[in-house]
Amino acid sequence: MNKADCFNLGYVAKLHGFKGEVSLFFDTTNPYDYQEIEAVFIEKEGVLIPYFIDKLELNNKGFARVKFEDVDTEEEAKKLVKKPLFLPLSLLPELSGKNFYDHEIVGFVVFDINYGKVGEVDCVLDLPVNPLLQIINKEKNVEILLPLANNLVQSVDRTKRELHVSAPEGLIEMYLD
Repeated sequence: MNKADCFNLGYVAKLHGFKGEVSLFFDTTNPYDYQEIEAVFIEKEGVLIPYFIDKLELNNKGFARVKFEDVDTEEEAKKLVKKPLFLPLSLLPELSGKNFYDHEIVGFVVFDINYGKVGEVDCVLDLPVNPLLQIINKEKNVEILLPLANNLVQSVDRTKRELHVSAPEGLIEMYLD
């Protein structure tokens, strides 16, 4: 499995007991979407390795108590702590309307309702205080950062690969004029 074909589900948070169990943290909006998964990929030394799940108990706040097949000792489980977890992109629930996954809109052309064509989405910077939409305008060779506040995104056109936004007055002009 290639990392480019996966999304980050979370990470192995800590040991749970002494018989190889671990606590996973699911860094998702709805961890319950993943309570029936049969396996995860864990990144070790840059390689994604499948780990099959014997038992998974979802707790509160995105944590799950997990027993992996063939991980039977505290020593084996310790090697997994702090490692990132991945699942194939095909397991992501499909979104519609203005909702989107960060990776989904990379390459979309951004249009502001007042300014017009702004540029192309390079990435979403997932900052703790406020995520930012990073847009590259190739004509002016500049980077534009827009805060992904509640009302920024007006529509997502997945067919045309377009993102329509309503940026605060003067923000786009500050970068492009």
